[in-house]
Amino acid sequence: MVRMKRNDGRHRMTAYRRAAAVFLAVCMMLQTTGCGESGVDGAQTGQTGESVDSGTAGTDGTGAQAEPQDGQTGGNGNGEEVDGTAEQMEVVDVTDTIPLNIIEDNYRTYYEVFVYSFCDSDGDGIGDLQGLISKLDYINDGDDTTDTDLGCNGIWLMPIGPSPTYHKYDVMDYYDIDSDYGTMEDFKELLAECDKRGIKVIMDLVLNHSSSQNPWFTEACAYLKELGDGEPDTAVCPSFDYYHFSREQGAGCYAVEGTDWYYEAQFWSEMPDLNLDSEALRAQIEEITGFWLDMGIGGFRLDAVKEFYTGNPQANIAFLDWFTTMVKEQKEDAYLVGEAWLDINDYAQYYGSGIDSLFNFAFADKDGIISKVVNGSPASRYGTVSASLQETFGQYNENYIDAPFYTNHDMGRSAGYYAGENSEKQTKLAGAMNLFMSGSAFLYYGEELGMKGAGKDENKRAPMYWSTDAEKAGMCDGPADMDDFQMKFGSLEEQEQSPDSIYQYYKKVIKIRNQNPEIARGEVEYLESVSGDSFCVLKKTWEGSEVLLVFHTGAETAELDMSGIMVNSAEISEGNIRGALESGEERIVLSNGTITMPGYSVLVLK
Repeated sequence: MVRMKRNDGRHRMTAYRRAAAVFLAVCMMLQTTGCGESGVDGAQTGQTGESVDSGTAGTDGTGAQAEPQDGQTGGNGNGEEVDGTAEQMEVVDVTDTIPLNIIEDNYRTYYEVFVYSFCDSDGDGIGDLQGLISKLDYINDGDDTTDTDLGCNGIWLMPIGPSPTYHKYDVMDYYDIDSDYGTMEDFKELLAECDKRGIKVIMDLVLNHSSSQNPWFTEACAYLKELGDGEPDTAVCPSFDYYHFSREQGAGCYAVEGTDWYYEAQFWSEMPDLNLDSEALRAQIEEITGFWLDMGIGGFRLDAVKEFYTGNPQANIAFLDWFTTMVKEQKEDAYLVGEAWLDINDYAQYYGSGIDSLFNFAFADKDGIISKVVNGSPASRYGTVSASLQETFGQYNENYIDAPFYTNHDMGRSAGYYAGENSEKQTKLAGAMNLFMSGSAFLYYGEELGMKGAGKDENKRAPMYWSTDAEKAGMCDGPADMDDFQMKFGSLEEQEQSPDSIYQYYKKVIKIRNQNPEIARGEVEYLESVSGDSFCVLKKTWEGSEVLLVFHTGAETAELDMSGIMVNSAEISEGNIRGALESGEERIVLSNGTITMPGYSVLVLK
């Protein structure tokens, strides 16, 4: 699976040699790498007992059987620029010849959709459920033989319930669909179409607060106005107990008009906080989750879990414990992921609730680990923290599923994290670093196009960039207060036509993730001996099968000496290649255990 690369950088391979290289790649897919080892054939991948013996896992990449080495030219983990004077072997990428290996569990690749800005089906400028249905084949067409979809097998829907705001994080009715988005019948159709494609749908569930226009709240306020100086009776007005009402004005409290009562609303006066200690409210919550789970959704994304009991993390965790137990009794395989925007050691504690996942904020945003590493911080930071998560999270819940993400609707878009001539390459690499993390990875709509948007929240939720023609069918207007700004990279229409676009790169990354279940599920080992400032090498082991992820985060072409490093009991060679991600025209080269990698590239070996 190699072809010759001459020292002047030009390819002089004959047609015969090209055909032979492709033939060799296909042949490698039709046989295993050896007795008892994980084969390339997708029928064997991931099957316990047909992969390499689990007893050998981890003994060949830890340095125990190889002399310590810096692994890189120069010996400091930076690598050195390659002069190209020697004949070397250029990697042929075989990604398109490897079958997908999709496993039906809660390790998925989720696509976060803000329906308002995604796709408009009726011409009113607002995205809707029918518009989303029309674009499902873009997310996943359900056909493993095609190569025209992203390959995401999960969708996270931001709030879709009736709401007075465009973002809909203040819910008026927990049992309905906002009329701007469509009807309950539209939603049922969406679920049915997603089910055909193997897409699991999770819904945003906002339990910290409701809308001030929710009947629960308006009825309670009306009751207090009529009550006068009397004492409230929850038997008369049950929803009085759903909120934090008091005759004393504390921090973050607002007056109930026409009374001497106040209510708590820490986020905004029109988002009254819910009293999650209320047994009557908990009964309502149980009805709400059962309603949507019975309809066919796959789980919930829980908003602002650290704010349930402001300043009281143990109370937050206790509520999540109750909620998780309750939901799992309703649907055993329901997937729950919580948002706790905190430092990693603080949100790690929330795994003690038994919740499946928590968003991994340490790697996200412009100040997160991924962005910092791609902008020049040592690559070792990505590797050491990735490997440490097993202890950081596992000490609270051994069955945790990490939820890595890079950006979301509350953060500036990643295209703005990088500047200069390498910004497109950096944008690509950062996407791979997110999607190659373990757990259920999350991708915010439009990041696969390198969409732009920063500053006010509305800018971060700009219309999906299907076309440069704003009048084209399906295009949305976006939030009313969004600034007018130009995108940095091309629209989908343009990027579909370019094999080297950010969009094509993201498709390939997700495809590699879907071909190799070890990437999402594997136990992570950081290979310090061959990593450093600009190289990070991770080994992931799952059910006895190993995969190596080699990240080069520097701008210049550099060599990495991987001699002595083993994967699935074999020394590294062209036969181990499962994917090559280059961000420019220069290709990755493998020769006698040494990998020559252009800047911002990734190599996957198995």
